[in-house]
Amino acid sequence: MKLSKMLARRCGVALLVAAPCVALAAPPDWAPAHGWRKKNDPAYAGYSGRSWDDDYGVRSGSCNRDNIGAVLGGIAGGVIGAEVGKDSEQRTVAIVVGTVVGAAIGSEIGRRMDKTDRACVGQSLELAGAGQDVKWTNPNTRVTYQLTPLAEPPRPDGCRRFRLIAHGKFGLSEGRTMACPDARGVWSPASDVQVSQR
Repeated sequence: MKLSKMLARRCGVALLVAAPCVALAAPPDWAPAHGWRKKNDPAYAGYSGRSWDDDYGVRSGSCNRDNIGAVLGGIAGGVIGAEVGKDSEQRTVAIVVGTVVGAAIGSEIGRRMDKTDRACVGQSLELAGAGQDVKWTNPNTRVTYQLTPLAEPPRPDGCRRFRLIAHGKFGLSEGRTMACPDARGVWSPASDVQVSQR
């Protein structure tokens, strides 16, 4: 009987000491706080300084083409490429002008990218960390893309160097280039861009 009372007391004391620690615990700054962002900070801070409502999977290393495609399809005037200037100021997804992609991996492969692929490139440039790979596959062309922002110090002009790899029936194409965002989240080729392809 004495042993069970002593054991019960020790368990009670341990519970009293541990309960406040568990209740006050919060993940450290470097750990992902699952669910916290949606409740407390629903916007994602982009590389260009803009806030975005959704990362479309970019922070996890993939681009969700289905969700981006749904958003692009629902935006009136969401035309990509030469008509980018007609788009609204309230862009919900970053995009990249086609010439950036053509400069990185070649114009032939760049032409195979649809507006959703270009949006994945733009969103990756905005939200991927330096050195982080972001991958996606276009189910129509069966081309797999991988974009990696290069680990370089931030530039005062907001431009970002990146590597883009495309893999499909044509083989593998890889290139490095630099793009710069405007205030609306449209990424264009840097004026002093030096392209390297292989």
